[in-house]
Amino acid sequence: MLKWLTRFFQKKEIPLDPMKYLIAGLGNMGAEYDDTRHNVGFEVVDYLAKKFEVAFKNDQLGDVAEFKHKGRTFVLLKPSTYMNRSGKAVRYWLQKKKIPQNNLLVIIDDLNLPFGKQRIRGKGSDGGHNGLKDIDQTLGNNKYARLRIGIGDDYHKGQQVDYVLGKWSDEEARQLPDIIKYAADTCTSFGTIGLNFTMNQFNQK
Repeated sequence: MLKWLTRFFQKKEIPLDPMKYLIAGLGNMGAEYDDTRHNVGFEVVDYLAKKFEVAFKNDQLGDVAEFKHKGRTFVLLKPSTYMNRSGKAVRYWLQKKKIPQNNLLVIIDDLNLPFGKQRIRGKGSDGGHNGLKDIDQTLGNNKYARLRIGIGDDYHKGQQVDYVLGKWSDEEARQLPDIIKYAADTCTSFGTIGLNFTMNQFNQK
């Protein structure tokens, strides 16, 4: 009887937890990518970890930290798979932590928004962003929330890669702390008051 019960519970699916949220900040690991525009997603989850006094630990496919806020559990993820392969890490941690896909928020840089502006949406196209493109392909759909943080497009033709992987200018660096804080507040709002209220409150015109 005991063996049968053990096998039963081992096979039994653990239900998804509607009170858990995965906040995935996209970027590239490595000191050479620190403080670059493409890593703004990392900077937002780093801010959240510091604010809630939790430390990232290197784990499967990324660095992970976890905190509780207003009855919710927030799992912070920095994929170690490089930007273009972010989907594998996102899918793994959704499954590992039993998080519903509609409780996923992905944070990315966006060339199509002016520097410092942000947009949160519940779904949408990848907009040419390779991180989102890989997540779409891995999950098999684009029905998950994404927070786009504008990095502007102040570059000459043919220099897009250099611009995206470049360091913030001095003026951008001065403004960045307020931008990161605003984005972090957007993330906790997403998990506590929901997507629609968060879009109304935090999307910038």
